[in-house]
Amino acid sequence: MPAYKRILLKLSGEVLAGGAEFGIDADRVRGLAQEIAGVAGAGVQMGVVVGGGNIFRGLSGAGRKLDRVTADHMGMLATVINSLALSDALEQIGVATRVMTAIEMRPIAEPYIRRRAIRHLEKGRVAIFAAGTSNPYFSTDTAATLRALEIKADVIVKATRVDGVYDRDPLQFTEAVRFSEVSYLEVLAKGLGVMDSTAIAMCRDNKLPIIVFNLNTTGNIMRVAMGEPVGTVIH
Repeated sequence: MPAYKRILLKLSGEVLAGGAEFGIDADRVRGLAQEIAGVAGAGVQMGVVVGGGNIFRGLSGAGRKLDRVTADHMGMLATVINSLALSDALEQIGVATRVMTAIEMRPIAEPYIRRRAIRHLEKGRVAIFAAGTSNPYFSTDTAATLRALEIKADVIVKATRVDGVYDRDPLQFTEAVRFSEVSYLEVLAKGLGVMDSTAIAMCRDNKLPIIVFNLNTTGNIMRVAMGEPVGTVIH
């Protein structure tokens, strides 16, 4: 029995690249689609936000002398590419999806409309929210938080390369200690870097829990959806 009726899954763009530095790995996307399909098949309503870092990063682009607003808009378009790739992989295995974009591009996706998004979820479709918030200076973490609040998700499920939140980067420090749970204030005060501070503050102000878990362990999305103690809970 699922622990949550409706979740917002936040994926980084990098996970779609598989082992590569850039681009989209079709096998990796298919594997993700199968995991998402399993959770949706268990009766969990799923919204998904995918980053665009495997194609283009707005902040990095700004560092290369691009105007920050232009660079962020390019990053938003990268999230649309990733969303279409994930949507196609899901559709190929029989899962109905809708890609909804914050920037209108009607020939390839629906414009994001909150009530329509909720209706898609109620009908069992996986709703994939692309193009961030449509505003520069906001990350896809903030976009995921905003969409989660708008669709009244029970929880944000943030997929990462490590198995939760640590007091320091576990990929650099072997002595890093993992939290089983941690407060929003601790994340902000200690600068734990799980999500950007705007997203954490929004979750805190609206009492929306976040579960951070390792996506590289097959089946973890389902385990989180079923309420198993996976990763770190921020609340």
